[in-house]
Amino acid sequence: MRTWSGTIPRQVHHRTDDGRALRTLNILDEYSRECLAIRVKRKLNSTEVIDALTDLFILRGVPAHIRSDNGPEFIAEAVRGWIKAVGAKTAFIEPGSPWESGYCESFNGRMRDDLLDGEVFYSLREAQIIIDSWRKHYNTKRPHSALGYRPPAPEAIVPMDQRPTMH
Repeated sequence: MRTWSGTIPRQVHHRTDDGRALRTLNILDEYSRECLAIRVKRKLNSTEVIDALTDLFILRGVPAHIRSDNGPEFIAEAVRGWIKAVGAKTAFIEPGSPWESGYCESFNGRMRDDLLDGEVFYSLREAQIIIDSWRKHYNTKRPHSALGYRPPAPEAIVPMDQRPTMH
């Protein structure tokens, strides 16, 4: 069974309408380009990283590796030790080398252009709901040129009104 190939890009920073910080932790599959999760919080630390990865490891299995930048929440001893304990390998991106995480940089740019630059969030909860809705659209509807203009995780369920009729 192929396990996903994980990437944790840099956190994306934004603000709610009241000026308070908003952080997103975006986790992508480098192979399929699917956005597996976006955690939206006021602050994100190593505990949040472990929590997000735990959920994904339970659902999808342990990936071959986790690629991340050298932010303190990613290189923390607790995160490195936990990743090693579950059997994954780490691959850190050299500081100042965004080309080493091109998928992540592209995703973060899309997220900013398609969503964050045009949206005003009035609360953390509103941001979580809208950002998760955008993630689902990104995965199931939005065409990706690198994937032959198909989405990375197209919907497998055909709505009842779109199913062929049986005679």
